[in-house]
Amino acid sequence: MVPDSVDKARALLAGARRVVVFTGAGVSAESGIPTFRDSLTGLWERFDAQALATPEAFRADPALVWGWYEWRRTAVSRASPNAAHRAIATVEARHPGTVVITQNVDDLHERAGSAAPLHLHGSLFAPRCADCGRPAARPDGTADEPLEGRRLPPPACAHCAGPVRPGVVWFGEALPADVLDRAVEAAASCDLLLTVGTSGLVHPAAEIPHVAARLGAAVVQINPQPTPLDAVADVNLHGAAAEILPLLTR
Repeated sequence: MVPDSVDKARALLAGARRVVVFTGAGVSAESGIPTFRDSLTGLWERFDAQALATPEAFRADPALVWGWYEWRRTAVSRASPNAAHRAIATVEARHPGTVVITQNVDDLHERAGSAAPLHLHGSLFAPRCADCGRPAARPDGTADEPLEGRRLPPPACAHCAGPVRPGVVWFGEALPADVLDRAVEAAASCDLLLTVGTSGLVHPAAEIPHVAARLGAAVVQINPQPTPLDAVADVNLHGAAAEILPLLTR
């Protein structure tokens, strides 16, 4: 990481009027939350993440899929927001109108103080009925016993008695159209986009920084490793988000 690059990114942020912060799994990983494919550990190792995260898998074995997602939700509930989440909330406080767009399905942005992040891939904390699509009651708290490897029958919908499913976007499903539209609109109208902890490989979400760049916004990338977004970004800061983001908000 080059000090001059940090200074340039800090100056871009200080002068920005419309800011978008676009986050990926790398932000939450620094809170101890494993990335999607890394989350199959211990008793879950015998399963394939991509095979579990599909509508077909839920129809075939709802208790298996619900059990895995409840294990993930419980792990998230026990984690805490890190310095990157808090720095993003600081950006929002200093730049009214900032839009946070996240690919993460956890609630760490909200717990750090972000008002209303746009969840492109849904949320572990917003279950809905698999049959009628209506929102379902949010699970309470965390389990007292370890859930790793346990099959758990999903609750029944209070409206139609159908099975409740996790409120995340599975493989083969489209992103929520209203959320994606709002994200694209925010990227198209910003003058600075911070892309943090994302590989730039998961589409269509990965198009968000490109939209901002094509329409003239400055793009600052924060990621430990080079990504396809290196060529798009005006400033590339290679390092941990929890270390770099607080430098930009000092």
